[in-house]
Amino acid sequence: MPVTTKEKIVFGLIMSYAMAYGMEVYNKAIELGIAQQARGFSTITGAVFLQALLETLFMAPVVFLLSSLFGNRLGARFAARHCDMKRDNPYFCRLMRQAGTVAVMCPAMSLFASILFSVILAGVSPARLPAVWIGTLMKNLPMAFFWNMFAAAPFTHWLFGRLFPHPAPERASRGASGAENR
Repeated sequence: MPVTTKEKIVFGLIMSYAMAYGMEVYNKAIELGIAQQARGFSTITGAVFLQALLETLFMAPVVFLLSSLFGNRLGARFAARHCDMKRDNPYFCRLMRQAGTVAVMCPAMSLFASILFSVILAGVSPARLPAVWIGTLMKNLPMAFFWNMFAAAPFTHWLFGRLFPHPAPERASRGASGAENR
């Protein structure tokens, strides 16, 4: 996990781009009608990945900004309410932090995307924004949750661990060799 400010920024950037890219692939596939085809997402094409990459270039900085401003703090607060770092499994606490962050960031990013893509770029009446936002959130929340849990977060932790190797923390209950509890 990141310790220094530099590490926190790098970790945040990796996570922001990983989340934004996955969500852009998902939304671009839906927009292009791929999800409605007979074999659904199995028919996704390289063009979807390229178009999603282009949108990720401007959406990921928004993800990074919003997560830095409030998403990460509120996600940490959620985790603190639902797990005890001293007693609970650290992996469980990490999952609770991820879930809390997704629960904050998905509505925020869905609102941003609804304003940008529907109101500004597509000309939808601002009076329809609440309905568009709720629809966007309903579409994106399940994907954001599972994408974060099973793809973006593991990838981010893996890549971050390669860029900033830290010695593994010793478990207090095992001692240095782990032989004491055998």
